[in-house]
Amino acid sequence: MKRIFIFLGLTFLFTWSLAFLLISKGGLSNPFAQYIFISFMLIPAISVILTRLITKEGFRNLRLNPHLKQKGSKMIYLTAWFLPSVLTIIGAILFFILFPSRFDAQMGTMAELIAKQSAKQMPIPLFVVFLLQAGSGILLAPILNFIPCLGEELGWRGYLLPKLCEKVTPPTAALITGIIWGVWHAPMIAMGHNYGLKYRFFPYAGILGMIIFCIFVGAIFSYLSLRVNSAIPAVLAHGSMNGFAAISIWFTKGTSNPFIGPVPVGIIGGIGFLVTGAICFLLLRNLKCLNKSDEIVPVSLGSSVSKE
Repeated sequence: MKRIFIFLGLTFLFTWSLAFLLISKGGLSNPFAQYIFISFMLIPAISVILTRLITKEGFRNLRLNPHLKQKGSKMIYLTAWFLPSVLTIIGAILFFILFPSRFDAQMGTMAELIAKQSAKQMPIPLFVVFLLQAGSGILLAPILNFIPCLGEELGWRGYLLPKLCEKVTPPTAALITGIIWGVWHAPMIAMGHNYGLKYRFFPYAGILGMIIFCIFVGAIFSYLSLRVNSAIPAVLAHGSMNGFAAISIWFTKGTSNPFIGPVPVGIIGGIGFLVTGAICFLLLRNLKCLNKSDEIVPVSLGSSVSKE
């Protein structure tokens, strides 16, 4: 547990210190906010490295080996690459079915926004721009977001999760990791990230919403990661989700309510993630962690995966 506490202490100290400094300098209105938010994502990986140095644990099994030759790994990686986009689409479709008046096939709000940003007429049709954006989100986002998402997942699913699996069952480890991951976002939520600033019980409702979201999404990432004993599937899934999460805003008329949808952090927009996360909690029961080992294997295989 000592290594877990050191890792968490460093991660929260660095992240929250930088976050509160950003808040004092204007929060999201700060011109460097976007770059500072990206730096937040790198802190868990930095904390893993420092923890391994401080505790003299060394760097054996950083969970960077993709284990592509392991049975079933190809399906895991395909799932990691495409499932977040599919779940995002499912949530958006359900939202617009329930709230048809919010659907804008002409993408008027986005056209207005782009026109203001470019200050001139778009050289290509808006729908073509959307297709390029959507295609990039589905096909390229896992790669384009690989480095920042590796920064997070090397800590959450690459270090914290397997360390917890040595103490508790995989479902419990995934649950604890998801809660910690959600709490870690608290100062970012307080700045208005994901949920904005104007809602009842600000920022506590937003923080709670993010914790719930991280619990279920974290279960998906945890299952993908533990299934092949690598953090890489979680990195790809995380990158896919981040790159495609806002795509439904293109078709939303007016201002959306992030607690409802159509974005995935809403209860309806995120229904696909909630249901799939619940299923993954059940699937995690069929995995076991070998005590005092870095190996986590499906019970049904009856043999361990190869070490790095």
